[in-house]
Amino acid sequence: MRRLRPLLHVLAALLLIAASSGCGYSLAGRGSFLPANIRVIGVPLFTNNTNVFELERRITEKVRGELSGRGKYRVEPTTAGADAILSGVISSVTFTPTAWNAANQATRYVLALTASVELRAAGEGGKVIWTNPSLQFRDEYEVTSTTFASDAAAFLGSDVNAQERLATEFARTVISAMLEAF
Repeated sequence: MRRLRPLLHVLAALLLIAASSGCGYSLAGRGSFLPANIRVIGVPLFTNNTNVFELERRITEKVRGELSGRGKYRVEPTTAGADAILSGVISSVTFTPTAWNAANQATRYVLALTASVELRAAGEGGKVIWTNPSLQFRDEYEVTSTTFASDAAAFLGSDVNAQERLATEFARTVISAMLEAF
């Protein structure tokens, strides 16, 4: 037992050191690298340069919700009274088939979106605070089975959930990158 006592002391000391030392990591999403004077952020409807109906509304709502959910800023749908303005342009959306059935009909698609987002200080000569001119997001979805391969409702209805998932991921990524200065 006397021989084990020094070993136990060394082991206890090592455990105490390991428990008291920090690893240097912190939780993401807690801080903000935006200037302290920004309290109100205007998020007007994003611009949609694609032919996908109401995609700009879906993405803008998700971005507003994600920013509001952080609890630190008041989010307004207009630029009036805002300290900063977050704007975005959806430049392209593509639907690419990735899987086919025995009849050579596409059964799985990749939805890919490209956009740019910018946060500017409000007022004349609004200084760019944060920008990402080439955001890209992808999501895959299955086409609902239907007896008619050319059933437009089946094709168009299948991508709604993919658009929702893509908009949610877009909002999370943009707000995290903007607030955490990535």
